[in-house]
Amino acid sequence: MKKAGNILIIDDNRGVRDALQLLLKPHFDRIEALSSPATLPTCLNTTDWQVILLDMNFKAGINNGNEGLYWLHEIKKMKPYIPVVLFTAYADISLAVRGIKEGATDFVVKPWDNDKLIETLLAAAIPSERPQVKQERMPMYWGESAAMNRLRHLVEKIADTDANVLITGENGTGKEMLAREIHHLSSRRHHEMITVDMGALTETLFESELFGHVKGAFTDARNERTGKFEAANDSSLFLDEIGNLPFHLQAKLLTAIQQKAVVKVGSNLPIPVNIRLICATNRNLPDMVKRGEFREDLLYRINTIHLEIPPLRQRTEDILPLAEQFICRFCQQYHKKSLKLPDDSCEKLLKHPWYGNIRELEHTIEKAVIICDGTTLTTDCFQLAHSPARTTMELPQVSTLEAMERQMIAKALQNCEGNLSAVAASLGISRQTLYNKMKRYGL
Repeated sequence: MKKAGNILIIDDNRGVRDALQLLLKPHFDRIEALSSPATLPTCLNTTDWQVILLDMNFKAGINNGNEGLYWLHEIKKMKPYIPVVLFTAYADISLAVRGIKEGATDFVVKPWDNDKLIETLLAAAIPSERPQVKQERMPMYWGESAAMNRLRHLVEKIADTDANVLITGENGTGKEMLAREIHHLSSRRHHEMITVDMGALTETLFESELFGHVKGAFTDARNERTGKFEAANDSSLFLDEIGNLPFHLQAKLLTAIQQKAVVKVGSNLPIPVNIRLICATNRNLPDMVKRGEFREDLLYRINTIHLEIPPLRQRTEDILPLAEQFICRFCQQYHKKSLKLPDDSCEKLLKHPWYGNIRELEHTIEKAVIICDGTTLTTDCFQLAHSPARTTMELPQVSTLEAMERQMIAKALQNCEGNLSAVAASLGISRQTLYNKMKRYGL
């Protein structure tokens, strides 16, 4: 039997490492097992690895998986083409799912099934044995509601123009997907749409990230960098979470939009750019203008066309069709046969308020497909808390530290009316830490 090349295992449990080396010896040419990821960068540069099996936790008493996700990102930065299979406990399946969204190829649950583990690793290591999935653009699901039909007609009218678009709506309603749909329907669709998460952009790197920099412009600027504006030339530039941009940086963004040119950090030469600007936010920008938190002239520039996506609870007729789409997709992704959605499960989905909108529904279906053992998605597969509709100030009871942290952040967001600087100050953390925690908890 032909072996599958080299495999690198990173796990802090010696017994696990020894067992895996014996199990995988017939299947791989070389097996190297590390007790810690500390030497991982050196190993990546000294050997050609076909697959990496990465544990999610390495320090005793810490089991939140953040280490595993951190090292997954580091591997993908250094060697983006190496498949990474995550090694995780059964209780952390949702974390492994997040890892797959962030670049992992697959995951294996502890305690593992030998045959399943070997199959997963070989499929990742040998390209010919990997399932060949055609990468296609996810089409926008418009649904049947009157509000979405009006939105669709407006999008079809403005998509092929160069009018700047502002997309608003609650978290999880699909603002980025709508932006991609606009780009796809435009004459710029032959170029890739460039996306920038303004909420995750640090203030110190704002100009370098958006406008680029020349070599030697500042410490560590060893090479010239092309900014997002220049990269989006002749295409669309999508600025997500535009409402999180600090006030003192808004003038620089406005100048670039008005002049249709950027100046790299460390240079005086303007570079013309031809972009179609699409912005999105879940915040009320007119109210922010009244409070002096958002420039009125910038709002006018980005708001030529305003598109508002209604929350999922206001278009309940779309819940079940969306659920069926997600079931089909995740059955294919996790190699499961078609799963049925019985009436009692449908009723449970329809009664849920879906405050997290389509994103919450998608994650709920994904977890249900993963844990389903039969051919039917019973009500037990859907981990939903049945609670009556609540006001924005009512928050659920919590029983874990993570749930308590999430509630504290959510309450601070409400009290500060979405002002992230004020939220970070009230919680005693930096803005960047706040952004990371909001992403983690889906806020």
